[in-house]
Amino acid sequence: MVKIHTSGLSNIKTVRHPEKIGKPDSLIKKKPSWIRVKAPNSKVYSETRDLVRKWNLTTVCEEAACPNIGECWAKKHATMMILGAICTRACAFCNVATGRPNKVDPLEPMNVAEATRHLGLEHIVITSVDRDDLADGGAKHFADTVSSIRSLAPQTTIEILTPDFLKKVGALEIVVRSKPDVFNHNLETVPRLYKSVRPGARYFHSLRLLDQVKEYDPIMFTKSGLMVGLGESITEVLQVMDDMRSANIDFLTIGQYLQPTVKHHPIDRFYEPKEFEELEKAAYGKGFLMVSASPLTRSSYHAGEDFNALKIARTMQSNADLVNKSN
Repeated sequence: MVKIHTSGLSNIKTVRHPEKIGKPDSLIKKKPSWIRVKAPNSKVYSETRDLVRKWNLTTVCEEAACPNIGECWAKKHATMMILGAICTRACAFCNVATGRPNKVDPLEPMNVAEATRHLGLEHIVITSVDRDDLADGGAKHFADTVSSIRSLAPQTTIEILTPDFLKKVGALEIVVRSKPDVFNHNLETVPRLYKSVRPGARYFHSLRLLDQVKEYDPIMFTKSGLMVGLGESITEVLQVMDDMRSANIDFLTIGQYLQPTVKHHPIDRFYEPKEFEELEKAAYGKGFLMVSASPLTRSSYHAGEDFNALKIARTMQSNADLVNKSN
C-alpha cells in the first residue's frame, strides 16, 4: 500500500476560515439548471473516494469543494494538493482552509510519485496551498515532486498549478527547471477586483510570473484561468485575455464562480452557456492554442484530454507557420 503523508490535515480547526467569521453573510443564490450536477453515486467514484481515504491523500477536489468531483472521481481523476491542506492566504472566493500550516513532509514527493505509478496515471495535476511561511514558497517541494514522478512514472505527463511565489526570489526558476509539461497559475479575476477577491496577490506579478516561464523555457506550455460572476465586466475579461496573450499564455480556462459559504464573496450573476461560448470564441480569436470555457470549467477539469489537444494545436500552428513562411 502506498501511503501519502499530508501535513496540516489533522490540525484543521472546525472553523475552516477563521478570518471570515466577522464578515457579514451574503445570500447564496440558487443555481440555474445548467450548472447543477448530480450527486456522485457511481461504483468507481466510491472506489476512488475509498483510495483517497485509505492513503490519506489531500485533493483539491475536496478541499476546494469542486462541483466536478463526481465526474472526475468516476474516471479515477484527482488533483493532488501538496504542501499540506492549510493555506497562508485568505482569498475571498476559496474554500481551502486557512491558518498556520504544519512543517512540510519531506517524504511527500516520493509518495506522490509512488501513488502515480501505482494508479497508472497518464496525466497528473499537482497543486498546492500558498506557503508564504516558507523561504521559497514551496518551490523546491514542487520541483522534488515533479522529479520524483519523472523517476518512478516516466510515462506520466505532469501539469502543475502553482502559487504566485510572491517575494520569493529565484523560486520560479527552481520549479521551471524541473520540467513539468504544463505550468499553470491562475489569474482568477480582473485587476479591479483583486483587492476584494484576491487581496494577498498582485495581478501584474501573476501575469509576469507566467511571462517569465516562457523566458526560462520557451517551449513549456503555460496555462491560466479566470472565474466569472464576481462582478467583472465583459470588457475587463477581454482585456485580461489580451494581457495573457502579451505574456504568451497558451491555454485559457474560464468557469463560473460558485460561492462556497455565506461568508465568501457573493456571486454577482450566473453567466449563461451562450456567454461562455462567446468568450471561448473571442479567446481563440486572440490567439490562444486551447480554450476551455463553460459554467463548470475548472483548472484541472479534463486536464489530460486537454493536454493532448494542446499538443495537437501547437503542431498544427507550427505547420501553418511553416506554410506561411514558404509562400
